[in-house]
Amino acid sequence: MVVCVLIPRFRLLTAVGTRRELLREPVALAPEPDREQVVGEASGAAEALGIHSGMRLGEALARCPELRLVPPDPEQAAAGWESVIEALERIGAAVEPAEPGEAYFDARGLRRLYGGHLEGVLQKTRRALAMPARIGAAPSRFCAFAAATTARPGRAARIVPAGAERAFLAPQPVGLLRARPEIAERSRRDDLPTVLEKLGVRTLGELAALRPAEMADRFGRRGLRAHELAGGADSPLRPRGAGEQLTEQLELPEAASGTQLERTLELLIDRLLARRERRGRSLRKLRLSGRFVEQGAWRRDVPMRKATADRERLRLALVPRLSELPAPIEQLRVTVVAFGPPVADQTSFAEPDRTERRRRLGEAVRQTRAAAGSEAVLRVLEVDPASRVPERRSLLTPFPE
Repeated sequence: MVVCVLIPRFRLLTAVGTRRELLREPVALAPEPDREQVVGEASGAAEALGIHSGMRLGEALARCPELRLVPPDPEQAAAGWESVIEALERIGAAVEPAEPGEAYFDARGLRRLYGGHLEGVLQKTRRALAMPARIGAAPSRFCAFAAATTARPGRAARIVPAGAERAFLAPQPVGLLRARPEIAERSRRDDLPTVLEKLGVRTLGELAALRPAEMADRFGRRGLRAHELAGGADSPLRPRGAGEQLTEQLELPEAASGTQLERTLELLIDRLLARRERRGRSLRKLRLSGRFVEQGAWRRDVPMRKATADRERLRLALVPRLSELPAPIEQLRVTVVAFGPPVADQTSFAEPDRTERRRRLGEAVRQTRAAAGSEAVLRVLEVDPASRVPERRSLLTPFPE
């Protein structure tokens, strides 16, 4: 049985903090700075007015002019959700985290540890969480999610026995499909659940009654996937592997920008490379984040083209991201999200291999032309060095890759 742990509006709860009285009013997460102008998670009062996550900001304000927007805090939400995932992993669960506030694990391997039955696993799960959560259990991931949405926070879990998936999902609304990113395109107004509702298909039972060929002809792969989920089928879980993160941060006494901010970033890079926990490994993916002076946070994931521990390469990859900051920050943080193999790419004392040098030079030329155009890299070719006309002695030609 798959267990779903669901904490609705987790990002919104993190953003409002101790101001929980705001949730009684129409409230939604404001669009992230320099991102697409769509609202995030919404309160129950806002959802009652038809506002949902992914809706265009203009449409949301047109539906509810009194809508209150709360600045999002993605860094704090990610840290809070990571603590919930770690609490589930401490009881022995192999967790597949989805969006913040939604996680899954298989309960079969935990039954012997907690009484030999599913109820013991669910009771241990509820005790491990530090906040009220909706818990559902079912043979598939999507059915467990649907069961969790009907459970009461902090109360008994909703269990769907094997073989009853289709009957349980039949009366559920097709809006549940928005929880699956491979189906719902939240950046578009005509996402699949919205189109199905306009066509009169309002429940998952009505969707499952349609023929797969009809869904494939009208919606393609997304339609087939939605039809499978409505019938109770789903892909197996993919638990996350053991991970390790290193973080360095620095508080800025006053709003920094320009060269001062670049020097702060270089200091954080030096601290990361000097950490003993790195154990000589290269860095494959980093996360650059900052906390605004007023309210809210900003972050960007920066994957490296090649895992490296070279200070200059890391600086060249991270410094351009500072220009994307939309407002002054009071805290800058660099986190290693993924490590690479141990550093072994050292320069040889012998003469470098000409073939390897030529390959690297050709790769640099291709990348430069892709960024700056086909005329970005040229070379001087001597044509008639003895000519009296200087323009005939040499000319510019494209540098060969």
